[in-house]
Amino acid sequence: MKIALVLNTSWNIYNFRMNFVKILIERGYEVHTIAPHDTYTKFLEEAGCIHHDIKMDSRGVNPIKDTALFFELLSTYKRVKPDLILHYTIKPNVYGTLAASLLKIPSINNVCGLGTVFLKNNLVSRIAMLLYKVAFRFPKKVFFQNSDDLNLFLDKKLISSKLADLVPGSGIDLSKFAAMKFKRNEVFTFLLISRLITDKGILEYVEAVKKLKSKGIEARFQLLGAKDPKHKRGIQLPVIDNWIKSGTLEYLGRTDDVRSYIEKADCIVLPSYREGTPRTLLEAASSAKPIIATDVPGCHHVVEDQHNGLLCKLKDADDLAEKMEKMASFDVHILQNFGENGRRKIECQFDEKLVIDKYLSEIETLKKAI
Repeated sequence: MKIALVLNTSWNIYNFRMNFVKILIERGYEVHTIAPHDTYTKFLEEAGCIHHDIKMDSRGVNPIKDTALFFELLSTYKRVKPDLILHYTIKPNVYGTLAASLLKIPSINNVCGLGTVFLKNNLVSRIAMLLYKVAFRFPKKVFFQNSDDLNLFLDKKLISSKLADLVPGSGIDLSKFAAMKFKRNEVFTFLLISRLITDKGILEYVEAVKKLKSKGIEARFQLLGAKDPKHKRGIQLPVIDNWIKSGTLEYLGRTDDVRSYIEKADCIVLPSYREGTPRTLLEAASSAKPIIATDVPGCHHVVEDQHNGLLCKLKDADDLAEKMEKMASFDVHILQNFGENGRRKIECQFDEKLVIDKYLSEIETLKKAI
């Protein structure tokens, strides 16, 4: 049986779905990966995947590029002839599903997150909802990564309740992100891990840092993640350079392995506007680190206020600064307790085995029907 995984980057497949891919191959499935070519494509092929390059621009809506993507996916599906297609991320979910439906190929979709388009009421958001409503008539199953996103789709009648189900994000490899031994730094260290776009609350984080520094709060404030100035909501390079030169924060660049950076931090911060299930928070909690995150869908499914971290208000630098100051003032027992509670929560609710088992069960059910 041929199974195709379609995502917006090969990096995404390798970093978030690789254990699932390996299990599929071990069980005798022929796995095809369909994504833009990047430095991680070779790792997919080395693992036994048959890879197919496509062009996909994930930076916003472009009718010409999106139409071209639809026809490229249609052509690729015709050539590969998969028995089942697994779609992840927004554009594969929409255009890939429509292409698969024309060829009568069953598909399973995963709504990894809605971004900020659903926070607005404008032409773009209405078009996005219409596309979802049309496309989501065809999958055999659609997995949502949090109950808020699922309920939003049901409330707006974008999907039938019979097709919708929940999975705990992409799950987390508990052995890779093992609980780290508690150690408080002499100078309390905050770390935000994210691509540098405004939707992740980067600007609020910087403003909060400035407020804390003006009050004389002694702490280290770090930022780790790739610059993306070409993104519609990307932070421009001169702005980032100014933060660095002014000493507002420490920019750590980007990395393929965040574990050593998480280990050196006292608290992971993510003031994002909306998430599916944020990988950064899963990795932090699994590593037994306290967290500060916004009280929004996705984030508040991982962070329980006063249990494994603190929740702050959306787009509110003052409240974020207050929560950061509060976190830095906690004694070691509270911080250690937050970390231990976070680890237990991940073990119980977000183990990637739960996600993999749910997919395997759905695949086996569809396999019998094919």
